[in-house]
Amino acid sequence: MSNTLKENNGGVRDLYGEDNATEDQLITPWHFSVASGSTLMRDPRYNKGLAFTEIERDAHYLRGLLPPAVFNQDLQEKRVMNNLRQYEVPLHRYTALMDLQERNERLFYKLLIDNVEELLPIVYTPTVGEACQKYGSIYKRPQGLYISLKEKGKILEVLKNWPEKIVQVIVVTDGERILGLGDLGCQGMGIPVGKLSLYTALGGVRPSSCLPITIDVGTNNEKLLNDEFYIGLKQKRATGKEYEELLEEFMSAVKKNYGEKVLVQFEDFANHNAFTLLEKYSSSHLVFNDDIQGTASVVLAGVIASLKLIGGTLADHTFLFLGAGEAGTGIAELIALEISKRTKAPVEATRKKIWLVDSKGLIVSSRLESLQHFKKPWAHEHEPVKALVDAVKATKPTILIGTSGVGKTFTKDVVEAMASFNEKPLIFALSNPTSQSECTAEEAYTWSKANFFYLHSVTEYKQAEPLSNYHIISLRYQGRAIFASGSPFDPVEYEGKVFVPGQGNNAYIFPGLGLGLIMSGAIRVRDEMLLAASEALAAQVSEENYDKGLIYPPFTNIRKISASIAANVAAKAYELGLASHLPRPKDLLKYAESCMYSPGYRSYR
Repeated sequence: MSNTLKENNGGVRDLYGEDNATEDQLITPWHFSVASGSTLMRDPRYNKGLAFTEIERDAHYLRGLLPPAVFNQDLQEKRVMNNLRQYEVPLHRYTALMDLQERNERLFYKLLIDNVEELLPIVYTPTVGEACQKYGSIYKRPQGLYISLKEKGKILEVLKNWPEKIVQVIVVTDGERILGLGDLGCQGMGIPVGKLSLYTALGGVRPSSCLPITIDVGTNNEKLLNDEFYIGLKQKRATGKEYEELLEEFMSAVKKNYGEKVLVQFEDFANHNAFTLLEKYSSSHLVFNDDIQGTASVVLAGVIASLKLIGGTLADHTFLFLGAGEAGTGIAELIALEISKRTKAPVEATRKKIWLVDSKGLIVSSRLESLQHFKKPWAHEHEPVKALVDAVKATKPTILIGTSGVGKTFTKDVVEAMASFNEKPLIFALSNPTSQSECTAEEAYTWSKANFFYLHSVTEYKQAEPLSNYHIISLRYQGRAIFASGSPFDPVEYEGKVFVPGQGNNAYIFPGLGLGLIMSGAIRVRDEMLLAASEALAAQVSEENYDKGLIYPPFTNIRKISASIAANVAAKAYELGLASHLPRPKDLLKYAESCMYSPGYRSYR
């Protein structure tokens, strides 16, 4: 190299010719990885920021690269939470948290664990929905793997590009049905990223063993196709053989690269693909669909827990669903299985207690020929009914469950009808995000206000008879709805009493379920494991929770809850002969707790 060139470059040798290279001149992107100095501080797995001790700063060449103050992790957490609370816009909190995750992984998870009730709505529903809608604009760096039609024929190579070689959980989406927001294509990546954050924070699954994946086969969302900042393929969705072949290659590559025991969680696929994929791969892979099975398990847990408030056995109740897609039919089937388990009646008989309403009205036997295959088990003998309120009056359900993805569908007429023949109507408004909820907590509580006209029809009530014959004394508060939603709602004060709405959030179930599958070395997921998860969650509801009208335990205890679910799921895996980690630990609960990732800082030599 000439002296002139040296001088022009500040006397520093341009060893790889980078200063003289342009975009069309090839160079090799050399990188030296040394766990010291600025390299250490830029690795989110090991970076501790101001928490590096004086000894560590000397040992790892950090002197001068940090301000002189030394903060412990608790003080760092306090500082970050203080900063987060300054943001008025939830999306700004989301981006700040994603920045922290990319900068200091352990501090990010400590924040999530210690402030789960405050931060869950930010990293998950409802804010993650807005984040997905704007993902192209807020995108900074990849947080998972993107597998598009361009990678067809080389998906195994793509998987090998992921830096972590041991992967235990994959959450994958094709972005076609993100929450209740529809087709967001490649921008659906926010969902797998958010779900896996919760696998770690709530279920204790090690972050390095979690892999978010988005399969990009295009999008039918015209707004995204015309958006210059859209980060995915700008083409209509591939369907049929082309789609099936890509998914087949993906599932084969996953098994080949990560083994038989890697858990693949399907997330936010459209109905027509969700059921097909689950049915196709459940016998050959360890697969789980959170929208079908996770939602079902968490709702069943809420129903089981609610029996202490509404009385009766599970078999005594009648269920009506608004929405007959993957969530609705998944919940319905799991409830039918649980009733069958408890009563020893065949599941074909227990399904008769469950009615579903779709966009065309009540699903009845006269519609059988035109129904999609997953709706057919729910076509019972009844005359056609179009409107939801009429379906409520016709079937007289004790439990109303919304999975429609359409907001404001539990109208005042519907809730009042539920309260007219139920002292304590149980109402689940499960659609996400909050804007798509079938009704709000306040609406459920105020519209279900009780008086005798709600509890007895006009034909039943006879003016000449004393009201005491109708057992309506002090029913002013007995007629309140018991309410649970998919997205969070604030407590509601009504007539001097505070009602705390429950949240039937899948985050109660899937982290513990995943941990149970991993720690037992399960090779398949079975319905019995989902029932075990539901029963474990229901058992965590305390008398104090019931006193507040809650049918789910508070999220502040989620790590304990997840360990209990994991132990129950693992026990069922061993019982079914599907566990490969042998011998079975003597105390599965203690073993689950010992397996959980802890985000505390480590000391460096």
